[in-house]
Amino acid sequence: MSLQPIYVTQPSLPPLEEYIPYLEEIWTNRVLTNDGPFHKRLEQALVEHLGVPQVSLFNNGTIALHVALQALCLTGEVITTPFSFVATTHAIAWSGLTPVFVDVEPGTLNIDPARIEAAISPRTTAILAVHCYGTPCDVDAIAEIARRHGLRVIYDAAHAFGVTVRGESILRAGDLSVLSFHATKVFNTFEGGAIISPNAEMKLHIDQMKNFGIVNQTTVVATGTNGKMNEVQAAFGLLQLKHLGPALERRLAIDEAYRRALADITGVRCLEPRPSQVSNGSYFPVLIDERHPYTRDEVFSRLAAAGINGRRYFYPLISTFPMYAKLPTADAAHLPVATRAAEQVLCLPIYADLPPETVERVAAVLRP
Repeated sequence: MSLQPIYVTQPSLPPLEEYIPYLEEIWTNRVLTNDGPFHKRLEQALVEHLGVPQVSLFNNGTIALHVALQALCLTGEVITTPFSFVATTHAIAWSGLTPVFVDVEPGTLNIDPARIEAAISPRTTAILAVHCYGTPCDVDAIAEIARRHGLRVIYDAAHAFGVTVRGESILRAGDLSVLSFHATKVFNTFEGGAIISPNAEMKLHIDQMKNFGIVNQTTVVATGTNGKMNEVQAAFGLLQLKHLGPALERRLAIDEAYRRALADITGVRCLEPRPSQVSNGSYFPVLIDERHPYTRDEVFSRLAAAGINGRRYFYPLISTFPMYAKLPTADAAHLPVATRAAEQVLCLPIYADLPPETVERVAAVLRP
């Protein structure tokens, strides 16, 4: 019997018949983009759902990162993590800034606050941290470092939709937080993203920058870009929100099933959430160390042979790519925890429609 290939993530798709009335409304009102009615409705719905002050929607998370960096008028150096998707560092470089890599915590694989302070120079203006796999950074420690040194803080929160700590949205941390609504995320708009900002003044500035810096038909106040989300994306997002609660519950149930199934396998470590964290089940990474009879790459190949498409996410490290490898902070000796994690990490399939028996099938491949 042939088995359907299993991928790390699959988009959650609401019933098509529920989407048709939204499309009909878009065609009827003839507003396809440029801050239309669905765009406005989704922004307000996300403010309420996430418990954040302001939301600015974008056509994708990468453009949102670019605008966030530009909106804070940064110069010089930005301290960041090498253990992320490459868009994080690309956004720094595209903004004419210099990325400075520091190592990550072994428990969370997030940027290590203990390493940030030593990396600060007279040219440092900001920290761009990542809530890796949706596990929050140590935002209190980072905020204290930023306060002492007069730095801005941006969070790449691409994985952290709906994540809370001590009952408060992690998206409220820092000066700005950036979300991705790519199809592989727990909440998606096909493609899309958002910036969470603290007040209406900053939101207005960001909204102008994502629309070429335009204020009105005759006034341009900033060197902006085209980062607008269209009405079709926004309508899909509104529909996604209706079904999000049960989808997240299923993801978290799968997360727990994996933890039970993998608990007795020597050499396989699951990352743990922070205390008081409410997670979203966005990814399920494991670290495969030397105690396991197979290397991470051998396990990756064994899964592929069984029709299970895991992902070595994040491998290679951003700091090893040719455009960054010559930076002084890119040396592997400077990044031992991130380097080791990149050699061990493997993300297992997790999505709302993953059958329970598939968890056992995946676990069986990992067992010696």
